[in-house]
Amino acid sequence: MAEVVNYAHTFGVQVLVTLNTLLHDDEYAQAVVLAHALYEIGVDALIIQDLHLLDFDLPPIRLHASTQCDNRTPEHVAHLRDLGFKRVVLARELSIEEIRTIHEAVPDIELEAFVHGALCVSYSGRCYISEVLANRSANRGACAQFCRMAYDVLDANYNEVLDEKGEPIHQRYVLSLQDLDRSAYLKELIDAGVTTFKIEGRLKDAEYVTNITAYYREKLSAFSHQPSVISRSFTPNPEKTFHRGATDYFLHGRTRPMANWSTPKSTGEYIGEVLEAHGNTLRVRLEPGVTLHNGDGLTIGSEGFSVNGVEGNIVKINKALEGRYNVIPLYRNNDVEFTKSLHSERRIPVDILFRETEDGFELSYQIVNGKCLNGKWIFAHEPAKNEAKAMETIRTQLSKLGDTPYIARDVRVESKPYFIPISILNEWRRQIVL
Repeated sequence: MAEVVNYAHTFGVQVLVTLNTLLHDDEYAQAVVLAHALYEIGVDALIIQDLHLLDFDLPPIRLHASTQCDNRTPEHVAHLRDLGFKRVVLARELSIEEIRTIHEAVPDIELEAFVHGALCVSYSGRCYISEVLANRSANRGACAQFCRMAYDVLDANYNEVLDEKGEPIHQRYVLSLQDLDRSAYLKELIDAGVTTFKIEGRLKDAEYVTNITAYYREKLSAFSHQPSVISRSFTPNPEKTFHRGATDYFLHGRTRPMANWSTPKSTGEYIGEVLEAHGNTLRVRLEPGVTLHNGDGLTIGSEGFSVNGVEGNIVKINKALEGRYNVIPLYRNNDVEFTKSLHSERRIPVDILFRETEDGFELSYQIVNGKCLNGKWIFAHEPAKNEAKAMETIRTQLSKLGDTPYIARDVRVESKPYFIPISILNEWRRQIVL
């Protein structure tokens, strides 16, 4: 964790640690020890749910109130502020007007809101179905995910309930909500008082994190300035990694559909239709621009399989499908070529100044919006035979920052064209930035 903190702080990134489970009486002492250890290594804030922790000797660290605290009203948020919390993570169920009301009533606390990821079918921090049915508490990080299971829906007299097509609701995922996606409403959330956006990522893989954070970073670039330089080898697309469809939930009132009754798994991106299916073979009609590759993951409803070969509009798959499928939507939930392309790199711009001193040279790397790294050396002023080449060598060698978090934005040389060996210039650079 200390290594993570040091790495993140190099880029000006905060590290917030979740200590947000409800605790048993014999666990508080250990939690307090952990809080102090996290503070000592430089963690920027703790996200907690159990307010009894405040009765213990916590370190002087920022406290954020977890969404598990069910932060839905101005009165509750004001109470948390009075207890010393600097930020509250709002309940996902709030509308834009409810968020604005909280901000106007309690303007002196930061508001963090979820914008993407999995949703709970109950109020934040108030779902007890897992605890009741499986003795696994969602408030202790052990939810059994009953909302992702299939159910029959019966009325009060145990008669089957019919859907809009007149069919019985039998073994459908009626509690499985689609995933949150508020990427179209970031400016609206900012105007309502939200200071921080939160992406849900429990059990998500590195591909999901890379894709989704890049997607929101691009969206946010219109509203905020980020001093670092980010290079990517891909175009972010939330449909390319795990998602169950998309809903803005209650942000603008109750909007349908909120649930995906067909599957609790990742639906992926819509890529066309299955015209006919026989065993391990599909005849498909793909959307323009869609190309399938061996290993791609496909889904039809809750049925998942992978591509073994493609010939024209005929797709070979790795399993035999039961029954026949005619003109049914086809989705891809694993695009192997997109996954291979996922690479993102963040660099910190620096302004480089190299100048001569009375008895040598001085070199500084001014980090944009940050500290200055510098060094000074005694070294003979030996005039260069090729002045233009000497100046270019200085600029080139001091800008070689490939093994560091930095990238040169501006290089200034305030010196006469002296001869300095490349090995010396490289050593001076390494002494400062490594």
